[in-house]
Amino acid sequence: METIKILNIFALVSALVIAIVGHEIMHGLAAYRYGDPTAKLAGRLSINPLKHIDPVGTILVPAILFITNAGFLFGWAKPVPVNMSIVLRNGKEFGAIVVSLAGIAYNFTLAILSALLLSFIGKPEGIVSLFVFLFLAQSVLINVVLGVFNLWPIPPLDGANALMYLARWLRLDFIVKAYEYIFPYGMVILILILMTPASQFFFLPVYFLLVLLSMLTGIDFINLINQLERI
Repeated sequence: METIKILNIFALVSALVIAIVGHEIMHGLAAYRYGDPTAKLAGRLSINPLKHIDPVGTILVPAILFITNAGFLFGWAKPVPVNMSIVLRNGKEFGAIVVSLAGIAYNFTLAILSALLLSFIGKPEGIVSLFVFLFLAQSVLINVVLGVFNLWPIPPLDGANALMYLARWLRLDFIVKAYEYIFPYGMVILILILMTPASQFFFLPVYFLLVLLSMLTGIDFINLINQLERI
């Protein structure tokens, strides 16, 4: 049992690092696609996780959530630098929306691929296959949670940026002005939501997406995640 617990911790940490580092790299790659070399010049398109570690988002927050048995795990890497003025010049608002949503698209894609792979590998029969099984299971949960979390239309999350640029594209100036007003207070609003029962409502899509993945693969992810939490 102790071996399984250790393997699960390593699987969880590995899945989290791949999820959050890849999320940030995708922002940089999308921006580079629209002519912005900022992330590339800063060396932030590297897959070396040390270049992306944020002491709070990559270490402290996930550690607190894990120790307190919060029921889910998420975090963030150091944001990849993006020059949106270059993106807007080359890709207009559409390009800015693509850059904003690139990380979320990566997380949801990784969740789907992990779920599909999990449905193919079958029951683990050794240490290596058990680690792979735990890694893929944790990858499904972490990437779904990260994708949903970053879709929240609350600054400074990606969903807020995408919605603001969409509003600019559609000339909905009142939405743009509203976001410009609340952006300085976004982090405070976000922390307050995370500290209150309101967060359960915002995370509700996680449950529905896990149900959809269960229907797609035949794996009961809700039950599987409950089992992982008891390890």
